[in-house]
Amino acid sequence: MNIHFIAIGGSAMHNLAIALHQKGYQITGSDDTIFEPSKSRLEKRGLLPQEFGWFPEKITNKIDAVILGMHAKADNPELLKAKELGLKIYSYPEFLYEQSKDKTRVVIGGSHGKTTITSMILHVMNYHHVTVDYMVGAQLEGFETMVHLTNENEFMVLEGDEYLSSPIDLRPKFHLYKPNIALLSGIAWDHINVFPTFENYIQQFSIFTNSLTNGGIMVYNEEDAVLKNVVEQAENPIKKYPYKTPNYKIENGTTLLETSLGEMPLEIFGEHNLQNLAGAKWICQHMGIDEDEFYEAISSFKGASKRLEKIAENISTVVFKDFAHSPSKVEATTIAVKKQYKERNVLACLELHTYSSLNADFLKEYEGALDSADIAVVFYSPHAVEIKKLEEVTEQQIKKAFKRDNLIVYTNPTEFKEYLFNQNFENTALLLMSSGNYGGLDFEKFKEII
Repeated sequence: MNIHFIAIGGSAMHNLAIALHQKGYQITGSDDTIFEPSKSRLEKRGLLPQEFGWFPEKITNKIDAVILGMHAKADNPELLKAKELGLKIYSYPEFLYEQSKDKTRVVIGGSHGKTTITSMILHVMNYHHVTVDYMVGAQLEGFETMVHLTNENEFMVLEGDEYLSSPIDLRPKFHLYKPNIALLSGIAWDHINVFPTFENYIQQFSIFTNSLTNGGIMVYNEEDAVLKNVVEQAENPIKKYPYKTPNYKIENGTTLLETSLGEMPLEIFGEHNLQNLAGAKWICQHMGIDEDEFYEAISSFKGASKRLEKIAENISTVVFKDFAHSPSKVEATTIAVKKQYKERNVLACLELHTYSSLNADFLKEYEGALDSADIAVVFYSPHAVEIKKLEEVTEQQIKKAFKRDNLIVYTNPTEFKEYLFNQNFENTALLLMSSGNYGGLDFEKFKEII
């Protein structure tokens, strides 16, 4: 098949392009700009467009299908040409469903923890030499790509994002997968530019629950009251398996999980991660891995990239980078670090970077999110607010929203970096939370200074 990607440079899109190329498909693509690491990875496989931009002349009847990325606009010249020629146009999730419709589809959804849970499942499968097809939202240790597709594997494990499918298909991605086995980790309002009310957001998870195949399996976090209500009210004929935080204790900075094999030390920590582990265990058991095999494998799981990722450490200091940006994730991550390092000062830095987090009306959702930190810093760029065409957000609004009088706020990247690199990090756990990079912060520098 000849497949053309419109917006091939995206994180998910370029991984799918590589996976299909490895499967033997003929791949072409376009984009108006491509950043690293997508650029190098596409170039290595001969898939990087010769020049950036949109070229409708690339779109001909020789193309069997077009895959349309979210980065493209609805009036994209290549898209318009594909429509004019009557070519089959897929969104990213639609095409993944086509690739997996004859497999057992395992879909991991929820407002938080999706990438970590999917990563845990793939780590366990890999450990036990069980090959599965997959799509995950982060680069994993031991896995070359974020998407892997075959003709022969029985299972397809999919991270189920609730964000929109494409510029011309405004359904949430996870509505398109029709899972045989699913997991929901929790519901915490996010993506307010798409789901303007919490009720509207909750509805997406109800639709997802009802999209399971008849007789399908739903694994869900029963400690989330909203989610519990959504799943337990579902009327389609599915089997429901609740999970909750397992018993554990922390000794000398190590989390010990209570298991049938005795107390087991883990590489990961935090109640949210232990919930993720409990959910992953259920899924792996439904995929044929028994409990003892799961524990044997999960003990070596170090976490997904940018999810409480340890980037530097010495005897008295540890530095973590985390993707957390929504209020529930920020709160859970900060609590986890403080519980794990209760004898140390926790310095938590949060960058408000996404559309939701920079929205003046949504800011109040952050109340108390940084309360567990000994020192709390918020960084945001007024330029980012301008680019996203949002109302101006003031330092006073941020302090009021977080309800923390001693909150430190920076809007200038240089001043923020000066503050950070002039700190005495002795006896400190530094937590850097962002889906951005604080206006160009060099994370590698922490390995030199601590």
